[in-house]
Amino acid sequence: MARTAAKVAAAATTKSGAIARKKAPTDEPVDLWREYKATKSDAARNKLIETYLPVVRYTAERVAAKLPQNVEVDDLMSAGIFGLMDAIDGFDLERGVKFKTFCSQRVRGAMLDELRACDWVPRLVRTKASHLEHATRALEAELRRPPTDIELAERLGLSLAELDELAREASATSIVSFSEKWQDQDEQHAFHAVDLLEDRRVESPIDELQRKDVMEIVTKELSLKERLIVLLYYFEELTMREIGLVLDLSESRVCQLHTRIMARLEAKLGSRIKDLR
Repeated sequence: MARTAAKVAAAATTKSGAIARKKAPTDEPVDLWREYKATKSDAARNKLIETYLPVVRYTAERVAAKLPQNVEVDDLMSAGIFGLMDAIDGFDLERGVKFKTFCSQRVRGAMLDELRACDWVPRLVRTKASHLEHATRALEAELRRPPTDIELAERLGLSLAELDELAREASATSIVSFSEKWQDQDEQHAFHAVDLLEDRRVESPIDELQRKDVMEIVTKELSLKERLIVLLYYFEELTMREIGLVLDLSESRVCQLHTRIMARLEAKLGSRIKDLR
């Protein structure tokens, strides 16, 4: 009996030792964890944060890869560190689970919570936009072409008016950062979205060139009196009668000259007349 009891005790000791080894993974800084759990000191917690900081960076880079370029990895890491701190406080070393596995979801969840908190678009609008995008992609794959509004409305079970309203709401989810780089470019040659904005205060270079071409033709092809007629009629907005009084001509004569001027200009400008209108 004594010998049997000794065997059972030895087996139990071996089994408990195996369980103990399972509960304390060898790749974890066990001594540091035990120090923190015993003392709850800031120094021990800071060392743990430094140890597992690569997990935060890795998670932040994966999350940022699916987001617009204006979302910074460093901002995601700042949110992820708070998730890491919560994971450190709630981790039980004796459960035999690796901390990296335990904290990854908490770190990612903290990043997503921060993104939702900073999002100015309501979640319901985001959901509608996602629903519309998925339906559009599904129809494009089936039809092998962009779907019409009628086809999209039928797929979503909406009327055309309801589809228009949904599209207007979904368009509110799209924002562009002026500091965002345009496509994939290096820092030396990159230009940003703000560089593509139209400056309405500046006259179009094409219009300016066309105007110069026309003025050059008018100057070379028309006499002084003919140039005056064009200037007074199109720029000063005088009537034919008023131009006749200025140039000491009859109204019918001014009309004849104007018709002749237009015919000569059209013949000279030729195929470019459509571009200059």
